[in-house]
Amino acid sequence: MTDTREIVMDTETTGLDPANGDRIVEIGALEIVNLVPTGRVYHQYINPRIAMPAEAQAIHGISDDDLADKPFFEDVGQAFLDFIEGGTLVIHNAPFDIKFLNAELDRIGLKTLSLPDVVDTLQIARTRFPGAQNSLDGLCRRFGVDTSKRVKHGALLDSEILADVYLELCGGRQSALTMDVASGGESDEIVEAYTALKRPGPRPVMLTDAERERHTAFVAEMGDAALWSKNGSF
Repeated sequence: MTDTREIVMDTETTGLDPANGDRIVEIGALEIVNLVPTGRVYHQYINPRIAMPAEAQAIHGISDDDLADKPFFEDVGQAFLDFIEGGTLVIHNAPFDIKFLNAELDRIGLKTLSLPDVVDTLQIARTRFPGAQNSLDGLCRRFGVDTSKRVKHGALLDSEILADVYLELCGGRQSALTMDVASGGESDEIVEAYTALKRPGPRPVMLTDAERERHTAFVAEMGDAALWSKNGSF
């Protein structure tokens, strides 16, 4: 079976639209194979070359001083592409992040990303829970995913949280059910073993005398090699 490699990722930005000059300031991504985190991550802060708006800083807590000594996107763009190479991106509200990533990649002449190839967990959630609160925070509440460390948004932390949400959207921990007949699944509770009941006596034959005669004649035509001849009649 071929392993399924996916990259769960998130970005933080200076605003809402790269067409207005907004830039990426943080990328966080982690690798999962067959829905299991491998421990491989990509995490990078990026100097956007523009001042951080107060409203954006209020969301992710990243300041101009935090980014002053960080590399520009052209210094790290290829490393990001190398990390995600061969994997399927998993993003919550994918059009937002892909729009920013492609703006940055196109600006420095690198290969852009294809949105149709990205798994969008927001679209999955909207399909499964139409009309519900399907933000990342809303899904965390629905699935009981721990967000206690999430004081502000952060690309890598949000990627870790999204990986847990994505697992739940894909069937959760129940997707790894075992077939242990003496166990109650994930619980340690032992269920009572099944014991087949025995008949108090042989079941009576329901054939008529005419049916018995026809069967005996049929077996006789088959000769001594017939199974019924070796094992007796009814």
